[in-house]
Amino acid sequence: MNLARKTMNAPALAAVYEHAWRPTMFYLASGRTTGTDRRDAVDTLRLSGPMKVLDIACGPGNFTKYLSEYLTRGGFVTGIDYSAPMLAKAATDNASPRVGYVRGDARTLPFADGSFDAVCCFGALYLIPDPLVAAREMIRVLAPGGRIAISTSFREDNLFGSAASMAASLSGLRAFDGDVFPKLFARAGLTEIDQRIHRFMQYVDATKPV
Repeated sequence: MNLARKTMNAPALAAVYEHAWRPTMFYLASGRTTGTDRRDAVDTLRLSGPMKVLDIACGPGNFTKYLSEYLTRGGFVTGIDYSAPMLAKAATDNASPRVGYVRGDARTLPFADGSFDAVCCFGALYLIPDPLVAAREMIRVLAPGGRIAISTSFREDNLFGSAASMAASLSGLRAFDGDVFPKLFARAGLTEIDQRIHRFMQYVDATKPV
């Protein structure tokens, strides 16, 4: 397990992640606040009604519970994460009648094909081993007509981008070229693919055709 993954599995990080670590790190990387990211997630996933939603690498549930607040009775958000300390924090701080948490591996999701109306993974694909395998799993469990949304790292196609990527790799982080996920989504047959770049982060969403 590399340094980045060890850090994410540390109980000490779980204790400060939601209120200090994530807001600070993501603002530095993207210039966006947690509130902006959350509102954008609701919009891009088009949350409403009794939808079934999957939040991959949910951490302490700071997005998971928020997403559930935009669903009506019958709607439910499942948060899945590999880190036991993060999930323990989620169960304590972000419990809700329309939220549940599961420990699992994003590369082998324990759900049937087409189980969810919306699937998201915010700020984690650059940590996950075999991130493209994880992205394909997201598409597999997404129902026809459903929405998928990710935020992950972005590497500029220049010398600075190459240097930043090498520096990140020392701790186990990945920096992705801008065409990686749009191309993956297109090859999988997804439509309405949209990508937005904010500093060192990219936000990509799409629809699975009916």
